[in-house]
Amino acid sequence: MDNRQAKKYSNTKLILGIAEAVISFILVLLFVWLGFSFQLENYLRQYAQNDYLLLLLFVIVLGVGSSALFSPLNYYLSYYLEHKYNLSNQTFFKWIREGLKGTLVGAVIGLPIILLFYFVLNYFGIYWWLPFAFLMFILSVVFAQIVPVLILPIFYKITPIENDSLKERIVRLSVGAGLKVENVFKFNMSKNTKKANAAFAGLGKTKRILLGDTLLENYTEDEIETVIAHELGHYKKKHIIKNIAIGTASSFLIFFLVAQFHNLSLNWFGFKDITQISSLPLMFLWGALFGMMQTPVSNYISRKFEYEADRYAILSTNKKEAFVKTLEKLTEQNLGDKEPHPLIEWFFYSHPSIKNRIASIESSSSSLQK
Repeated sequence: MDNRQAKKYSNTKLILGIAEAVISFILVLLFVWLGFSFQLENYLRQYAQNDYLLLLLFVIVLGVGSSALFSPLNYYLSYYLEHKYNLSNQTFFKWIREGLKGTLVGAVIGLPIILLFYFVLNYFGIYWWLPFAFLMFILSVVFAQIVPVLILPIFYKITPIENDSLKERIVRLSVGAGLKVENVFKFNMSKNTKKANAAFAGLGKTKRILLGDTLLENYTEDEIETVIAHELGHYKKKHIIKNIAIGTASSFLIFFLVAQFHNLSLNWFGFKDITQISSLPLMFLWGALFGMMQTPVSNYISRKFEYEADRYAILSTNKKEAFVKTLEKLTEQNLGDKEPHPLIEWFFYSHPSIKNRIASIESSSSSLQK
């Protein structure tokens, strides 16, 4: 596919994603402003006198309602559009099954966190943001450790790679990065998509190098080696630890701001207390606003890390041509926009565009040769 199709695919997803976010924000605002949130709380209180049970019912009703309301858009974005551009391997029923599986896992993880949040809110009052941000930091470290071994296997079959030659290359690269690798794993990415990817996941003993089977089947060993070198660059440059630190600092700041503005805005909508369940959607509104404001900052940092990992990949493998070719093939296979508008890239892209990545690689190579 040429870049016109890739641009159309990317822009369609971007526009619809923005539309969904804006519509969600407006609907939640109207839900609170017109008193429906208060009415729902009063209605559900007939079935649950306990505030924690009431909160669960409140969240479930809103979750089900939101899913039903946005199901046509979700279908278009994640099923129809992917098939239209020949990127998906899912049947409709497999798409439904994966969606339900994701919802169930999300509920198992998310609902206890919501209850924990409400406990902290009740116990600490206006200062809830401080202990909750600390608890979220602990949870982020825990999840970073358990995702590769407990959560990913729910969605993918993960097995050691069988290519000994490739494994030896990866182990050698890992040693050079100061990382002890027990094994290198592949996952059946092709069950859902024709796209390709690789990742470095986990902390401590759960560290994993994960290769999509679509990558293993369509790329040479040299090309895969440069992809792994890039992922190891994130480890060597301590990007995982830095991201946790940055994410924690960001969480503390955003939770602090949400707590202050939620408290200040209660009277605007007729609420009396921060623990009032029907007032909690206000936190979503403030969180969405502050989250949007920090998006370009976090994406800038992410792109900076990607450039650093790219530089490490060509330094550690000395295979610049293979790496550039791999980036071009991945962009083509994943239908990425090679040259998005600079403003769009600045605000929305966590990875640099292929045009800017190659320019950076060429610049780094030239500086190394001097």
